[in-house]
Amino acid sequence: MKKMAEFADLFWMGAAFLLLEAKNIVQFALFFGTTWYVNSLVFAGVLLSVYSAVETARRVRLPRPIWLYGALLVALAVSYVVPQGSLLSLPVVLRFVAATALAFAPVFLANLVFAQRFRSVASSTTAFGASLLGAIVGGVLEYLSLITGFRFLLVVVALLYGLAFVFGRRHLAVETYRVV
Repeated sequence: MKKMAEFADLFWMGAAFLLLEAKNIVQFALFFGTTWYVNSLVFAGVLLSVYSAVETARRVRLPRPIWLYGALLVALAVSYVVPQGSLLSLPVVLRFVAATALAFAPVFLANLVFAQRFRSVASSTTAFGASLLGAIVGGVLEYLSLITGFRFLLVVVALLYGLAFVFGRRHLAVETYRVV
């Protein structure tokens, strides 16, 4: 258990990520209908965002983690303040582009943070396990939407990433974030 404690930030990142993914599935269903096609678009978007972030982290010298966390919180705030109803009046293609940008910019930035942090772990299996346990918590937190609505889940996601930042501060100070 003590070994897992050093990965508390990855736990909170996992919780936030799954909650963000669940919110995106519902958001796309509201914009484009509830079909397997729409769900596949969301999952493809998540996978492409993750892959893009990993490749970006591998090839580009990323800014300090605090800047990535800041950009992530800004992307979440933009997603929160843009009314979803305002996108419904757009033509389908433009609506898809706007919804994709709003939904997957936070996913991309979150994965830059994760890739940067994960690069420095000594025990990748324990670190990944902590993230998966967090994802389970994120899945349970999705039920908050029954009380608060799906839009408020972005606030919960921001709080979870805030916890990841707080619990991962000691890793943020270490200058291990360089491109190999």
